[in-house]
Amino acid sequence: MNWLTNFVKPKLSALVKRKDVPENLWQNCPSCGSMIHHKDLKENLRVCNTCNHHFRMSADDRVKLLFSKDETREIELDKISDDPLNFSDKKKYKDRLKEYRKKTQREDAFILLNTKIGNSNIVCGLMNFAFMGGSLGMAAGEGFIAAAEHAISNNLPLIVFTAAGGARMQEGALSLMQMPRTTIAVQKLREASLPYITVLCDPTTGGVTASYAMLGDIQLAEPDALICFAGPRVIEETIREKLPDGFQRAEFLEEKGMIDRVVNRSDMRDTLANILSVLLKVDNIKMTENE
Repeated sequence: MNWLTNFVKPKLSALVKRKDVPENLWQNCPSCGSMIHHKDLKENLRVCNTCNHHFRMSADDRVKLLFSKDETREIELDKISDDPLNFSDKKKYKDRLKEYRKKTQREDAFILLNTKIGNSNIVCGLMNFAFMGGSLGMAAGEGFIAAAEHAISNNLPLIVFTAAGGARMQEGALSLMQMPRTTIAVQKLREASLPYITVLCDPTTGGVTASYAMLGDIQLAEPDALICFAGPRVIEETIREKLPDGFQRAEFLEEKGMIDRVVNRSDMRDTLANILSVLLKVDNIKMTENE
C-alpha cells in the first residue's frame, strides 16, 4: 500500500498535471457547436470555419488585422479624472480601473489612431470591449471627441469600430452626458464635409448605440453582431412576448434598413478601402466644382 501511495500515485499525478496543458486550447462555437483549436481560430481571424460565426476580437488584434504597423501611429489621449463621484459598489471604482488597466495595458476603453487603409489616410477610433465592456464613460467620450477634432484639423475621414456594453454606470450622469457630446462631435464632422464610417461589432448596445454608433454616413456591421439599446432579454421580460429570431442582430437590422451592409471580417479592410475611394473621390469633385 505504501508503495502504491508513495510512488505510483505521485508519478501518475505528475503525468496528468493540468498545468502542463495550455488553457483555452479548444473553443466551442456558440452557433454550431463545433470544437475549434485556438490556433485554427486565430489563423481564421477568430471566425468559425463551419458556420462563419464571428467570435469577439480584441481591439489590439483588430488593429493588427486592418492596419500596417509602419503606417499606424497611436495618438495619446488626455488623462481624465478617474473617479469624480467617488463611486463604490462591491469594489471601489478606482480599484476596478486599476484592475482593467493592468489586465489590458490600456488607460481606458477608447483607442485613437492615425493610420491608412487602402490609399486613404484616416483617423480611426476603436472601442476596447476588454476594458470594462467597452463602456462609455468620460474618458471614452473625450476619446471620441478627440478623434473627431483630429479628423477635422487634418481634413481626414473618421472610421470608428464600436464594441460596447453601453454607458458606464460608475460615472452616473457624467457618463450619460457623453451621448449628446459625441453627437455634437459627429455634427461637426458633417459640417466639415468629412466622411464618418461606423463598423458595429458584437456587442454594440446602450448609450453607444443611442449616440455615435448609429450616426455614420456609412454603417457597416460584422455578421451576427448584437446591435441594440436594450437587450432582447430585457425587452421580452418587459413586454412579456417572444421576440423574432435574429432580432437586434446585424442581418435583421440590415433587412430593416438600419445599417447599410453586413461585412465578413476577412473582407472588411477591402470594403472600407473601396468605400473611402468612392467617398473621397466624390468630395474632391465637389471641391473642384466649388473652386
